[in-house]
Amino acid sequence: MTAEDRTNLLNLPPADALAALREFAVSVGELPYRGSQVARHIWKSPARDFSAMSDLPAEFRTRLAERFSLPRLTLTNEQESSDGTRKFLFELADGQSIEAVAIPEGKRVTLCVSSQAGCALQCAFCATGAMGFVRNLETFEIACQARELAFVDPPIKPTNIVFMGMGEPLMNWPAVDRTLTILNDPEGMGIGARHITLSTVGWLPGIEALASRPEQFRLAISIHAPSDALRATLMPVNTKFPLDAVIARAAQFDRRVTFEYVMLGGVNDADEHATALAALARQCGAFVNLIPLHPGGAMGFAPTSPEQIVAFANIVRGLRVEVAIRRSRGLDIAAACGQLRAERLRRGAPKRADEHGEVHETG
Repeated sequence: MTAEDRTNLLNLPPADALAALREFAVSVGELPYRGSQVARHIWKSPARDFSAMSDLPAEFRTRLAERFSLPRLTLTNEQESSDGTRKFLFELADGQSIEAVAIPEGKRVTLCVSSQAGCALQCAFCATGAMGFVRNLETFEIACQARELAFVDPPIKPTNIVFMGMGEPLMNWPAVDRTLTILNDPEGMGIGARHITLSTVGWLPGIEALASRPEQFRLAISIHAPSDALRATLMPVNTKFPLDAVIARAAQFDRRVTFEYVMLGGVNDADEHATALAALARQCGAFVNLIPLHPGGAMGFAPTSPEQIVAFANIVRGLRVEVAIRRSRGLDIAAACGQLRAERLRRGAPKRADEHGEVHETG
């Protein structure tokens, strides 16, 4: 059996992987529980490869490696901030690179994961968008950003996952859908649905697909401007999905919605912007998260001053909308989305989105 013919266990929902492993165990003369032992080493107690599963017979481990695969992401760069934020650059089998960021906060560790290599949406203030789109990630390439942290020194066990890294997750829904199952399943990584947040520019087919799932996954919508006229200059996707359509769909979402709002000095941070943003948030009961612009990924924009961000927040709060100011993390490392990958890509020109085929909108 060639490497391509082996079943990638990391692409399967935990229940499917368990069934396949138990069936295989019986087929090679082992008891079914041996398959269950292997399954525990996929997500709950990750093993680097089959040979590292020392609680299994050596011959069975050899047979497993002939039938299944556990592909790894290659860690090519790691940076740690003075505030404890750790950023990882992973290389994929085809040479593409993706980023993940682990952010500690007390007993909680939030892992920010990527869902695409590059991004097709080209938001004006985003370093990832400037790279263009390369391809969607497979399920295992997303989920293993969390799995690989078991093998770093010291190991990291995420308690929260946010899809706020490279790419638009809801444009890669089939893979993200399966990843959500892996992350949430008690036999997978066992992370509660309310501790998993998907961030989207407002990709309506994906929001509808997410809403159809029964789990209480969180939704964050990148608003970044409170009017179509301004938002279209910052986010080209606004032409396809204008604000009124996005807000209307958010109002129908039966779980808590957060508005993400990057503060751009002199662009979207005036008092009238705060008033308009609060009006949008009230329409769908959204919580507003104000995000200071990370200087490493500013793309020519100036950050709003801390004092102005506080004043902006006070206006929103005064209009009966819950609001928070996100604390900037990783300021002394390349922690802005796409920044570390961009540094690597400077050796060669990034490819444009239209050179790489179709971006899948929905499953």
